[in-house]
Amino acid sequence: MKLVIVDESPIRAAILEDGLREAGFVQVERITETRNLLARIYALDPDVILIDLENPSRDELEQMFQVSRIVKRPIAMFVDQSDTASIQASVDAGVSAYIVGNLQKDRIKTILDLCISRFNAFSRLQSELDEAKGALQERKIIDRAKAVLMKAKGLTEEQAYSLMRKTAMNENKKIADIAQSVLTAAELFK
Repeated sequence: MKLVIVDESPIRAAILEDGLREAGFVQVERITETRNLLARIYALDPDVILIDLENPSRDELEQMFQVSRIVKRPIAMFVDQSDTASIQASVDAGVSAYIVGNLQKDRIKTILDLCISRFNAFSRLQSELDEAKGALQERKIIDRAKAVLMKAKGLTEEQAYSLMRKTAMNENKKIADIAQSVLTAAELFK
């Protein structure tokens, strides 16, 4: 597993690095400057990102939140002080673990495991949500196409659906694709 530490403080970064190496992680890279951070992270292509911000300013936090929104990887953020707004913003941005308090190397492995587990759980939920939204959208398209066929051909709902299903099988397409074609054709005849 390749890990990246984003930390401008060499002392704090060393604590993270030592904790990771003692936990058995050997592929650890450090980014010491946050300028062009996103490009650097893309170039390294890490599996997990650890961000250490001793006393982050609003601008630093916002930059890190932008990274976490764009980069779809587990991200653990370490800060010394925090407030409710920063915690909420980090969760909204997709930070998997937001750790407040003193940084101890013996806690790094546990925090990393938590970060990865939480990221994976959130990713599964996001995938399920996307699938459900897609299925709902397809259902709406199919229902609208059924209504068009019922009106144009004088079919019952069941007959309209059967016609689309049969056409989908004959053309080796999804029924939602056939339904979209019906809607497109109906628009042309308006």
